[in-house]
Amino acid sequence: MLKLTFYGKGGIGKSTTVSNLSSVFAAKGLRVMQIGCDPKADSTSALHNGTGIPAVLDLIRERNDNFSLEDMVHVGDGGVLCVEAGGPVPGLGCAGRGIIAALEKLEQKGAYDVYKPDVVLYDVLGDVVCGGFTMPMRRGYADQVYILTSGEKMSIYAAANIAMAVENFRGRGYAPLGGLILNRKNVEGEDENVRALAENFHTEIAGDISLSNEIRQAEKMGKTVVNAFPDSPVAKQFELLAETLLKKGGSSC
Repeated sequence: MLKLTFYGKGGIGKSTTVSNLSSVFAAKGLRVMQIGCDPKADSTSALHNGTGIPAVLDLIRERNDNFSLEDMVHVGDGGVLCVEAGGPVPGLGCAGRGIIAALEKLEQKGAYDVYKPDVVLYDVLGDVVCGGFTMPMRRGYADQVYILTSGEKMSIYAAANIAMAVENFRGRGYAPLGGLILNRKNVEGEDENVRALAENFHTEIAGDISLSNEIRQAEKMGKTVVNAFPDSPVAKQFELLAETLLKKGGSSC
């Protein structure tokens, strides 16, 4: 089982990237589980015609432990197994603790043993790298961590902070940094900025995703671009990224 965790600045395109990777992996015949770790609970919407699914924390609040595994795990396009951690009531509670509670509940209900996914993808909220937000970095959950960034200043800054946290956590047995994913915004000096970031952290740019109208059109349709426009250049970029991640994952899958 290959387990990958994705971080990056809020709005950088993590959910779009992760959902498209899920679509590619599923098309290859792999059993895929995508876990959204964001209080907005919208990571998997492109796999459900643009609609949401019940979040694990909402189930816990409403039913305590009186719900089944099938109430948490919903099958999306291509057979992708979709889970949304959800978050606390706004202004109350801790979103990081919510991630911990949701992932622990999946384990308690036997999700990984029952569904036996080949690939698990964690889509983690923004650039927060403390408390429960680091849980998807821990060994047993993740094999590798990937950071999405563009060449924009704040995106680079956030990516550097995440990379530093991953580096610092390695001594605790957390997953290593697998690389950066360049999600282009077509800003000046983008290639140079992202290459410099990769060099600073002795890592590589694992994927390069173009700024594309097809992505926006697919989102309006409530679909991944891989499913909506499979022959588009950007769909091919997601396919190439998926191949790279599988190769880097080696025999884990």
